[in-house]
Amino acid sequence: MKKMVITASALAAVSMLALSGCSAASSDSTSDDTLSIYAWAGEIPDSVISGFEEETGIKVTVDTFDSNETMISKLAAGNSGYDIVEPSQYAVQLMVERDLVAEIDKSKLEGFDNLATKFVNPSFDPDNAHSIPWAWGTTGILYNEACTGAEVTGWSDMWDEAYAGKIYMLDNMLSAYIAGLQVNGLSATTTDEADVETATESLLEQKALLAGYNSSNYADLISTGDACIAEAYSGTTSAKAVADNPDVHYIIPEEGGTLWTDSFSVVKGTDNEDAAYQWLNYTLQPEVAALVTDEASLASTNAEALPLVADQSQVENPAIYAPEDSLTNSEFIVDPGEALAFFTDGWTRVRAS
Repeated sequence: MKKMVITASALAAVSMLALSGCSAASSDSTSDDTLSIYAWAGEIPDSVISGFEEETGIKVTVDTFDSNETMISKLAAGNSGYDIVEPSQYAVQLMVERDLVAEIDKSKLEGFDNLATKFVNPSFDPDNAHSIPWAWGTTGILYNEACTGAEVTGWSDMWDEAYAGKIYMLDNMLSAYIAGLQVNGLSATTTDEADVETATESLLEQKALLAGYNSSNYADLISTGDACIAEAYSGTTSAKAVADNPDVHYIIPEEGGTLWTDSFSVVKGTDNEDAAYQWLNYTLQPEVAALVTDEASLASTNAEALPLVADQSQVENPAIYAPEDSLTNSEFIVDPGEALAFFTDGWTRVRAS
């Protein structure tokens, strides 16, 4: 889940930019017949762009970023020229703190009621004051039953000595701590130093069992049986592994797992506000929202879009749409604030061990 990439150095850089007093500047264009979007690569299908341009007559340009920190830094430096950005959940919090995104005027929205309940009034953005969720996913477990020889049900299986040398954890600090915390019955959103230390001890104990930390090709390794079990992000690669191999399964661990969402926000100070709201309203249409599943293999936040997805096998793929009953204990990962230091210190010890 690239959405959760968050490091001490990256956040420090963002903070320094914020302290410099810079803020996002408006686009050089003052016409509402253009719209400039800064988004995750692959999350806005070309058909959505072309459909919006045809319906509205507004010309769209899209630039892409590789991390939330890159996006935040770009806006914090000022004069970004963007009208719409696509932050993940914790990034919404950071951008609101830095006054980089505008408060959304709900009176200008059409279709907000189409959003699934879990994306309305989320913990990271109360009352959706600054973000309209577009795509979502989970952090869970990908495993090959031909390799494990049994059903996998939770994080505790990733501490099973029977799979020693065939276990992969995600190469990402907060992602690893999801498992380390929840396997101990703790919240993945805790900021308590003692909780983080408990998770650190568990990750230290687990390390001898690992084949490694891997955020790139773990799905391929699970598919071939070179690995038995891996902490995994939902979405395209995990979904393909599940679809292509009947022995490969993606689950939300019984201890919890986590949710992420990428949302559209209006950049503070944009001169293309009308075009920005036209974009929000267009993407809230169910037939448009369905395209993020059909063409990007991502879950749509739009409840009304699900029956309109042309390839219903994608809706049935748990590595895209996790079953609702499996999400009962899932949490949104949010900005840990000053507690980031606890995670950073613990992660340094884990990786050095």
